[in-house]
Amino acid sequence: MHEQTLAVHAGYEKDAQGTMAVPIYQSTAYEFRDTEHAANLFALKELGNIYTRLMNPTTDVFEKRFAALEGGVAAIGTASGMSAIFYAIANVAEAGDNIIVAKQVYGGTTTLTGHTIKRFGIETRYFDVRNPSEIEALVDERTKIILFESITNPSIDVADFDAIVAIAEKHGILTCVDNTVATPVLCKPIEHGVDLSVHSTSKYTTGQGLALGGIIVERENLVEKIKGNARYDHFNTPDASYHGLVYSDVPLPIFTLRVRLALLRDLGGAPSPFNSWLHIQGLETLPLRMKQHSSSALAIAEFLEAHPKVKKVNYPGLKSSDQNPLVQKYFKEGMASGLLSFEVESKELAQSIADATEIFAVVVNIGDSKSIITHPASTTHQQLSAKELEEAGVPGGLVRLSVGIEDTQDLIDDLAKALG
Repeated sequence: MHEQTLAVHAGYEKDAQGTMAVPIYQSTAYEFRDTEHAANLFALKELGNIYTRLMNPTTDVFEKRFAALEGGVAAIGTASGMSAIFYAIANVAEAGDNIIVAKQVYGGTTTLTGHTIKRFGIETRYFDVRNPSEIEALVDERTKIILFESITNPSIDVADFDAIVAIAEKHGILTCVDNTVATPVLCKPIEHGVDLSVHSTSKYTTGQGLALGGIIVERENLVEKIKGNARYDHFNTPDASYHGLVYSDVPLPIFTLRVRLALLRDLGGAPSPFNSWLHIQGLETLPLRMKQHSSSALAIAEFLEAHPKVKKVNYPGLKSSDQNPLVQKYFKEGMASGLLSFEVESKELAQSIADATEIFAVVVNIGDSKSIITHPASTTHQQLSAKELEEAGVPGGLVRLSVGIEDTQDLIDDLAKALG
């Protein structure tokens, strides 16, 4: 099926009532047929619902639909985008290991990987996403995953998948891309060799700022990279916490399976059924919305590029952008999503522009149907040092826009008035 059809129908087989809309299964637990049935479910001899911390019928539809859109074999929903990123790391790394992360990532990812992860005994090594050759020198036998974003937030750089994947494959290391900004509609990293894709589904997926959520998508045949790989012994040796299960021997997608059976079980960052249902509603219109987000963002970027008070515009959809060749190579029809940033002379001017807009709301979210303006240096990236801000591509004069689906000319007029 084509993308728009998958967005509306994938993953759902109508229940006995013939319900057209996916039902909300608002239940914490499920009755087993008998004790043998319960034992079989826990032993993975049968597949089915055990407890909503592990799985839920509404969330199951969401996971299957998202995996179909992304081109993956399986997905697992989480309570937030940050929990998805944390689980992707925690599923492979332990004390004494290291991970390699792009410098240009969302502020929450920077604080997670640069500070919180240290308390788990995991080291983070950083590379410039504009220069992926830096990865090679960072790799050693304890490197477990390479994490980056398809479009970085808020510096708006585009990753060169081929270059990053080539290094990872050479060393047998898993790759994980945060594809939140691009969405599976505009970019399918798995088609370019990436092993895992994570999303904050709180953004474009829900589309209206209604629900927190995250998801991890696994590519097909990932077991072939993990099985027998010394970097991932815990997938290849018996798990004492799950009656000696060896994940690499299970005929199921094993990365998401281990997240479900170990991390959701023990850490509990599961999505609510209602939020999964809201994400399903958002997926139905995602292909349509991303076209509007992208076309309006391009028009606004072109307007800003010509404005005398704007020093620089970061939007890879612009033909003048040095990132545009990568958009043309990896993104659907050259569309570059609704996120852009621009730089003005000072922090004070940037803040005054944000304060002066009327349609653009000062909010620290992205991917909403309503347009948003943010000053990252004083909000989402406030915790970073001056050096970290520079490395992340977040100077004081940077303004980030999340372009919604309002009339494009109204949005341009709003910015023109704010710029003065």
